[in-house]
Amino acid sequence: MSDSATPIFRTVTLDAPIVRGEASIEELTLRKPRSGELRGLSLVDLGQLKVDSLTRLLPRITMPTLTEAEVSNMEPADLLACGAEIGSFLLQKSQRAAVLDQ
Repeated sequence: MSDSATPIFRTVTLDAPIVRGEASIEELTLRKPRSGELRGLSLVDLGQLKVDSLTRLLPRITMPTLTEAEVSNMEPADLLACGAEIGSFLLQKSQRAAVLDQ
């Protein structure tokens, strides 16, 4: 059982790595956002995977930290994969369990 103060992480392997200088980011770790990191965003928009909301949230919760410009230049499939993980973060435990049972 996880403590509510313990961060939850998910890893997303990118189909199209993000190039930053000479480095290539092939994998992102997403941390479950806390309420303060959702400030200025609509939960409905995040639940609908709206690009503008994902573009604002991802720099707040990614490791390594991405810029909004890097998120804006992501491949759509990679952005959708990140959005799916964010969507799972927004579900209550009982809802996540119901999804896993299907």
